[in-house]
Amino acid sequence: MPDLLLELFSEEIPARMQRKAAEDLKKLVTDALVERGLVYEGAQAFATPRRLALHIAELPVRGRDIREERKGPRVGAPEAAVQGFLKAAGLVSLDQATVVSDPKKGDSYIAIIEKPGQETVAAIAEIVPQVIRSFPWPKSMRWGKASAAGASLRWVRPLHSILCTFGPETEEPEVVRFDVDGIASGNTTYGHRFHAPQAITVRRFDDYVAHLEKAKVVLDADRRKEIILTDARNLAFAQGLDLVEDEGLLEEVAGLVEWPVVLMGAFEERFLEIPGEAIRATIRANQKCFVLRDPATGALANKFILVSNLNASDGGSAIIAGNGRVVRARLSDAAYFFATDKGSLPDLDTFRDSAGTLGLDLAKPLDQRMAKLDKLGVVFHAKIGTQGARVQRIAALARELAPIVGADPDLAERAAKLAKADLPTEMVGEFPELQGLMGRKYAELQGENPSVAAAIEEHYKPLGPSDRVPTDPVSVAVALADKLDTLVGFWAIDEKPTGSKDPYALRRAALGVIRLVVENGVRLSLAGVARDPDLVSFFHDRLKVVLRDAGARHDLVDAVLGEGASNNDDLLLITRRVDALSRFLDTEDGVNLLSGYRRAANILKAEEKKDGEGAFAAAADLQLIADAGLIEEKGLAVALAQATPKAEAAVAKEDFEGAMAALAELRPAVDAFFDKVTVNDPDPALRANRLKLLNQLREATRAVADFSRIAG
Repeated sequence: MPDLLLELFSEEIPARMQRKAAEDLKKLVTDALVERGLVYEGAQAFATPRRLALHIAELPVRGRDIREERKGPRVGAPEAAVQGFLKAAGLVSLDQATVVSDPKKGDSYIAIIEKPGQETVAAIAEIVPQVIRSFPWPKSMRWGKASAAGASLRWVRPLHSILCTFGPETEEPEVVRFDVDGIASGNTTYGHRFHAPQAITVRRFDDYVAHLEKAKVVLDADRRKEIILTDARNLAFAQGLDLVEDEGLLEEVAGLVEWPVVLMGAFEERFLEIPGEAIRATIRANQKCFVLRDPATGALANKFILVSNLNASDGGSAIIAGNGRVVRARLSDAAYFFATDKGSLPDLDTFRDSAGTLGLDLAKPLDQRMAKLDKLGVVFHAKIGTQGARVQRIAALARELAPIVGADPDLAERAAKLAKADLPTEMVGEFPELQGLMGRKYAELQGENPSVAAAIEEHYKPLGPSDRVPTDPVSVAVALADKLDTLVGFWAIDEKPTGSKDPYALRRAALGVIRLVVENGVRLSLAGVARDPDLVSFFHDRLKVVLRDAGARHDLVDAVLGEGASNNDDLLLITRRVDALSRFLDTEDGVNLLSGYRRAANILKAEEKKDGEGAFAAAADLQLIADAGLIEEKGLAVALAQATPKAEAAVAKEDFEGAMAALAELRPAVDAFFDKVTVNDPDPALRANRLKLLNQLREATRAVADFSRIAG
């Protein structure tokens, strides 16, 4: 069967847009083909800096023929109805329609519409121009004289040519002919901008890839990544160094080159006095280069890996020298920023009031920056206040939380006061991604306690589900205080997440609080710090997400948080109860007890509609049970009398496994009761007493969870 080859050749496509653009091209074209009944075997999309390519394998030559019956009006219907039917069906007269008889509805017209399947070439010629004109680039442009009219083609960069062929392996493929704003489709492409800029005639996908390879273009982005990574590792190994791998940078660099050539550059050792993270940030951001590490020490080496887009005649010497000059200039800036941040500010006297308010030591550079941040009145949020005021709140809360998480209150307060101090530093101003990390470096340089320095960096963590959770108690205290202050503040001004919108990353903050509490085993009453019940409910919703991602059932959270549940603002306790309930429900006793509970609950629900809610709330009459003489009824009463206090006592001691074990003791008695005892006995007294016994069963399970909220 025939294959389709499509290439859109343009000026350089931004690296960040390439992968998605290739997927968009595949989806848009294949969806349109399928809508026309043209089903294919497989499709692959590719991107280089100057082209998007699509290969669709085994398309039919034409679509399936369509035969459709369209029902019309009754025979003898008004002329207007008849004419409407003829027009809709594409008929000239009723002679072209068929009359069908129905014993009940009488005779009516139908039209038999037969449409031959569309030729695939014709379909492609319609689809591709539409896709090109409506392509969803994040940003696009017009160019040339036609752009003045305002109605010309928009593309990410000027589009130069379109290659489009269709045909089987055994025959010469056909060029699918169409035109997009004066750019006519053909069977030619172009190789590397410098190594092979001339036109190349291609037939189908296999020779297209081979021709591009000869013309110094590696079509597959993943293969370009593999080449870069392998060559970079080998160059590093040859120098006795390790490559500091960076998937994001690797993806970007692979989108900057069509023919990757990996080279190594160097810079002066004196620059290694700059924190390694700053060296990496400046080399990565400004030159898109990789840094190297000395495996013996773990410290950065004074060498870097760069990726060129051509095989230079001098072996790359000029390219290495040029990149080296830029890297040295950038590192010189970083060295200046670092030296400036370690020194004193020139206008210290203006910050003394702020230093006094926050309890800062103006003899220390980092304290000076925090005082400056407060003095400048830098706003955190217009409705919440300044960063300085926020730091005071975080410091007070961190001190309050310190005993709960096992931290020294003085250290927690000190760390919180310096947590945002690196924001006005030169280094963070140039590289915002280094906030926290530079604060830690500067804290270490001015002799802060190691836990304080660590907390300055770690209080932002965890930033996502895969990010590390701090374990140092001081870091935990400050991280919790920072996130809780954010959440409480935005809840106070009614700026809550709505639908998919969460501009202040409040969901991430709540998830961070949950992970800090649960993974560090922290017992924290949210009601004491969150205050707003709606915020506590928001934490419950986020906890369901965490537990679901961990493989737990979210409905068990609802069961544990059922009406009347105690400690429903203690996230760690909720998690432990959910874990215990989940394990219990995975046992035979748990499954059968849940089944018995549901049977009891359904009976009670039906009977309470007749007798009124709460009609069976009183304890069952044991004498009446004894007089009835049913061993199974008495057995359930005895089991409830023994298991209920055990479960309640275990819950009070937070022994949830013990509570589940106590409930498990009910299982045989419940099974026997439903097997032998008629609940709705003709005797009203016996009926009511047995319903009271079932209510006691329902209440016994509520000591652990609200079983009515368990799904399935």
